[in-house]
Amino acid sequence: MSKNSRNICHSKTFEFIYNTYAKAIRRFLFFKTQDVEAAEDILQDVFVKLWDNCSNVDYDKVKSYLYSIANNMFINEKKHQKVVHKYNENHKKHDTNESPEFIMLEKEFMEKLEKTIASLPEKQREVFLLNRIEKKKYKDIADMLNISVKAVEKRMHQALVVMRTEIGKV
Repeated sequence: MSKNSRNICHSKTFEFIYNTYAKAIRRFLFFKTQDVEAAEDILQDVFVKLWDNCSNVDYDKVKSYLYSIANNMFINEKKHQKVVHKYNENHKKHDTNESPEFIMLEKEFMEKLEKTIASLPEKQREVFLLNRIEKKKYKDIADMLNISVKAVEKRMHQALVVMRTEIGKV
């Protein structure tokens, strides 16, 4: 093997490494993130880091280097998300002008809402969540579930009757 073919800083070698490992690392990252875009973003960062450190990475250890960097970047992203979430939670509690009674009632309402949604029959709950949470149209839901629009309408109506009955008691 020529010196250039083992030099990661050589563009053809780098391209070969990318073509050889990118797909597997993308799958590895998707398995960890369960998010196609996040996996793709981290993958790109992994190869940028490899390029930035190409002269310091042994060609024979490039695979383990890539997986180590991918895993570390995933862990760092998760830690960052936790910090952001904790910050948002703390600020949400401190930045409210609402009374403690209002906050308590709001919390009770949300618990009642979640419990009521969870108690819906599976088919009604599925249609309700797709429409109200994911903002899908009845036609799209019908296509997704391989049922008629009328069936979607009926399930949604039944779900709303239950929701109004249960939530009306709050």
